[in-house]
Amino acid sequence: MAEKDELGRRGEIVAARWLEAAGCVVIERNWRCASGEIDLVLRQGTTTVFAEVKTRTSLAYGHPFEAITRAKQARLRRLAAEWCHENGPVPGEIRIDAVAVIDAWSAEPSVEHLAGVV
Repeated sequence: MAEKDELGRRGEIVAARWLEAAGCVVIERNWRCASGEIDLVLRQGTTTVFAEVKTRTSLAYGHPFEAITRAKQARLRRLAAEWCHENGPVPGEIRIDAVAVIDAWSAEPSVEHLAGVV
């Protein structure tokens, strides 16, 4: 596995643990369809949350949130709709979040969570 892929996978683990500590329940990890992938699908109360996780080793090449372009946001909206279509009626509200993980391999990685950004 490429180092970049390992970093991304580690970031998703860190993000999932952080979100679980914040009261979310992980429903799916790395859900895939022909159109792409959703990193994390979670439930927070009655809200279904679709989370895009971006991981960096440092801020040397910019903040992880900078990688979530308008095109990526549009793709996330389409993927969330596909997930909802595939999984039947989704009760409650739907939200798309972004999670930035910096220094994922350290004992205390930095995690930033933006709720409802897309």
